[in-house]
Amino acid sequence: MPDLEHPAPVDTQRHVPGWMKWLDRRTGIHSLLHEALDEPIPGGARWAYVFGSGLLYLFLSQVITGVFLALYYVPSSDHAHITVSYISKVVSSGLFLRSIHAYGATAIIILLFLHISQTLLYGSYKGRRELLWLSGCFLLALMLGMAFTGYLLPWDQKAYFATAVGTNIISEVPLIGASLQQLLRGSPQMGTLTLSRFFVLHVFVLPGLLMAFIAMHVFLFRKAGAAGPFKEDPVHPKLPTQKFYPRQLVMDMTASLLIILALGLVAYFVPIHLGPQANTSDTSYIPRPEWYYLPIFQWLKIVSGRWSLFGGIVLPGLLALLFASIPFLDSGRERRPWRRPVVVAGFAIFVVSYAGLGAISYHDDAADLNVAAQLARQKQAEIDYMRQPFQFQSQPSALAPLTLVTVDPLVVKGTAIFAAQPCGGCHGDKGEGTAAAPALIGIGQKYSADHVAYLLHHRTAKMIQGGMPPVDLNQADTDALVAYLRSLK
Repeated sequence: MPDLEHPAPVDTQRHVPGWMKWLDRRTGIHSLLHEALDEPIPGGARWAYVFGSGLLYLFLSQVITGVFLALYYVPSSDHAHITVSYISKVVSSGLFLRSIHAYGATAIIILLFLHISQTLLYGSYKGRRELLWLSGCFLLALMLGMAFTGYLLPWDQKAYFATAVGTNIISEVPLIGASLQQLLRGSPQMGTLTLSRFFVLHVFVLPGLLMAFIAMHVFLFRKAGAAGPFKEDPVHPKLPTQKFYPRQLVMDMTASLLIILALGLVAYFVPIHLGPQANTSDTSYIPRPEWYYLPIFQWLKIVSGRWSLFGGIVLPGLLALLFASIPFLDSGRERRPWRRPVVVAGFAIFVVSYAGLGAISYHDDAADLNVAAQLARQKQAEIDYMRQPFQFQSQPSALAPLTLVTVDPLVVKGTAIFAAQPCGGCHGDKGEGTAAAPALIGIGQKYSADHVAYLLHHRTAKMIQGGMPPVDLNQADTDALVAYLRSLK
């Protein structure tokens, strides 16, 4: 007869495969899975909680597709566009991967908005979750930085001029704006130094910071615990709990699969376009950023002039500070949205205003016939370029300077100085000349070294009228630049 007071112990691992036991003894994987999957959720699983997991999936997707794209990409003004064109037109599934990567950035922005909206409406920042909210604010800023730095890398017309506008905004920051712009661009004009810095930020610095803050965000979330629905007490939960596994995990995986399907369908049927290579001397191009930055672009047009400092720097900074301070300003336990009218109404006003600015920008572009026609031409140029077969420039241009193969260290130094100065923006990257300024090839046969150096530091009236900026170089750098210019034959 069985002993009912002392039942026999149950073998809890009788259904666990042998290899799993072996792995658990060496890694403790059972305890890790228990910590990850047995998280209690007050009030049970909900579809409203899938946005965080969706963002994590999208970040991993961006990392994976970004690694494949980086295998072909060269961050220089001479090769960036041609390598992206090669990816889009030659590499098997290259355009598909690039489209997933580009649309993935847009999907991240959309999910960020939904995640923030759910957190604010549910009051999930309450109850000792201030650091969790602040880490999320840093993640938001880093994600926006990823979108901004990645936009320039294709080095087509749209990427170049939109980034030029963005980096010009940075120069408006009081006291340090010019230094920040110089640090980001690497030189007064955007070129290879700008591309290499944006590439390093986009591929190494910002992803590293994102991984660190994602780990911090998850740790703080597990430390504080799930907040649950808005009727739950944020400090002492009272609702019955449900473990993360299996119901919430299934919901998160379903949402991730839907994101995969949506990205795949959009990338396949509406692949991303690549426009013609950036022409720095094109004064007819009208830059427009991505749709999520377009309201900011419209706002800066409104506050241009004497209000640019306040409207473009001070006010956005105050709004960002106010946004980060929400858990400290609204620290009560009340979470129901209708009982928190200030925070909810303030967020709604901001969203409506932001969307309204974007709508105004689209309306203004459509109302101005000249602008609308130019934007249509720019869009058609992208379509035409994508229809053209890939053309690899294996041979240097007939106007390419012979200094590319020179062994004269002075000329080599001068080449670097020429690239770092704004000269190439008007005279061409290799001195071949543009519509804005004449060619420099043959100047060494026309003028002596002393005369070229004199012209650099004492501009003629014609040079000033043409928009040539003053050259501020020491004697050694001037000699190197003169040596380079005289080598252009």
